[in-house]
Amino acid sequence: MKRDLVFLVTLISLAFLSLLRSGYPQHIAEESCSVQILVPGLKGEAGEKGEKGAPGRPGRVGPPGEKGEMGDKGQKGSIGRHGKIGPIGSKGEKGDNGDIGPPGPNGDPAVAGVRETDNKIYLLVKEEKRYKEAQLYCHGRGGTLGMPKDETANNLIASYINQAGLTRVFIGINDLEKEGNFVYSDRSPMQTFNKWRSGEPNNAYDEEDCVEMVASGGWNDVACHITMYFVCEFDKENV
Repeated sequence: MKRDLVFLVTLISLAFLSLLRSGYPQHIAEESCSVQILVPGLKGEAGEKGEKGAPGRPGRVGPPGEKGEMGDKGQKGSIGRHGKIGPIGSKGEKGDNGDIGPPGPNGDPAVAGVRETDNKIYLLVKEEKRYKEAQLYCHGRGGTLGMPKDETANNLIASYINQAGLTRVFIGINDLEKEGNFVYSDRSPMQTFNKWRSGEPNNAYDEEDCVEMVASGGWNDVACHITMYFVCEFDKENV
């Protein structure tokens, strides 16, 4: 560093002498003598570190780096929002039949219309019941089992049976209280009218205490525990 300074001073001195020899006026030489030559000083000590400057503008995007090794599998994230419903898929093949379910409750008995006389209404119920169950069904609706007490009523019930496509029904006649003493379901005694078929009643097996009517209009005594369709009878004035 000192050697460079001495060299600079020598150059300046030579330049000044050259001016004097070139014949410039004396006053210029005099003024030149008053010129102060500024010589750089020695390098000072390093100052303190300045504050951190503002961040510069982002640089250009560099080229993509090489693909790194696959990291460990992360933890399962939370469930995202439901996506849109996709289109309906094609119809699949029919599956196997499932097991048969339990039976449902019994429905109301089927009724094959009604038949009427001047004073009575007859209702054919197409649900098989025992004699006493059939009687309770009719009583629960304000009537009794059908009681054919004359030819007109008997023919009407027989026609009813035929039109319904049936072969026999319970009617309201029995000898439950006393064997051989048949009465109507309203406990009134039988009069002269009857339609017993040939050989009936015969109380077969000592258990035939109830009565059925067949499609021809004839009567048979039968066991009360068997089940069949039946006819209910209602007084018009009570309906």
